[in-house]
Amino acid sequence: MADEVKLPRLGQGMESGTIVKWLKAEGDQVEKGEPLYELDTDKVTQEVEAEASGVLLKITVPEGEADVGTTIAVIGEQGEDVSAVKAGTAQPVADAAQEEGSPGPAREPERGREATAAEQVAEARQPAQGNGAGARIKASPLARRIARERGIELGSLKGTGPEGRVVAEDVERAAASPAPATPTTALAPTGEVERVPLTSLRRTIARRLTEAWQAPAFQIAMSADMTRTQSLHTLLAEQTKEGEPRPTVTDILTKACADALMRHRAVNALWAEDAIELHPSANVGIAVAIEAGLVVPVIHQAERLTIAELAAARADIVARARANQLRQDDLDGGTFTISNLGMFGVEQFVAVLNPPQAAILAVGAIERKAVPTEAGFEARPLMTLTLTCDHRSLDGATAADFLRTVKAFLEEPGLML
Repeated sequence: MADEVKLPRLGQGMESGTIVKWLKAEGDQVEKGEPLYELDTDKVTQEVEAEASGVLLKITVPEGEADVGTTIAVIGEQGEDVSAVKAGTAQPVADAAQEEGSPGPAREPERGREATAAEQVAEARQPAQGNGAGARIKASPLARRIARERGIELGSLKGTGPEGRVVAEDVERAAASPAPATPTTALAPTGEVERVPLTSLRRTIARRLTEAWQAPAFQIAMSADMTRTQSLHTLLAEQTKEGEPRPTVTDILTKACADALMRHRAVNALWAEDAIELHPSANVGIAVAIEAGLVVPVIHQAERLTIAELAAARADIVARARANQLRQDDLDGGTFTISNLGMFGVEQFVAVLNPPQAAILAVGAIERKAVPTEAGFEARPLMTLTLTCDHRSLDGATAADFLRTVKAFLEEPGLML
């Protein structure tokens, strides 16, 4: 009996996805676990594997957006009749910005998600330009992304998708067409306001940060003497073989936090409304700035990794984040987050909580400052660590004990052994 291939839900809150391209054609043999098609969730683009073996008898959604659960293809035995299977239809994306007081679709409970782009949110339709007051544009996430990259206004395009929806082909066609000649080029008036439509990622960031701001948070800070950490960093760099990622201070800090989280499990926790979830492994998220916003890919079970292994993992997720190649599992499951702005010269800052995580660590630049000693004063490299905590999950003394352990590990890395 033929197996219907349905669009999967790759993360909590995901309602639809865009099929970018099929990696198999109708009539091809498919093995279970083999990449079948590429799916874009406007957060990550990844290959989706076949869940059954057989012949790809029919593709019902060649490309475009479809709702979760939609039948997009059929796999079965050669010659099997699949005429009864209805063709899937690309659906317009749901409007995420519903009017206040109007009923909306039920959302799944969120657990262990990252605040910066970890969730799939239906792309809100953007106001059209030049199409009349209050007009709206229907476009797939992929079409919006291509339009942003090519500098094309969606409002100037005529959509060929369902209900006039702009799809990727419409944008590509416009990009390939020469721009119409104009007698003169008018300069934009000085001081004209530029309106930048919100992307799905930006909407997610705004919503999650608003949620975080509503939590009763508090901050504590300590400065760590980084003399021994810098010495360790130099030694590790000298021992790194050619072609291997060179460990950074962030990698050493990640190791210190992961080990400290295992000693203070109350900090390695998620707020679950009716309970506090204490996790057995330190899944440390590293905040990464990309062109579209901020994402927080996760290094899972960081406490089990050496500093060299953490360096390799960090280099991998950062590179894939900046190339927009993160997978869903790269963003899920975080229990603690590190946000480092030291490379920008920021001395100290307060990071906003990454709900439902109990804490996030803000890391400043290493600066040489005068430290009192028995002989007077001595210049030492100091780094300020600021821990933001959800007071529903953590109390001040518990948070202080954790931060004191991180400080001790950085000032004497041998304590992590």
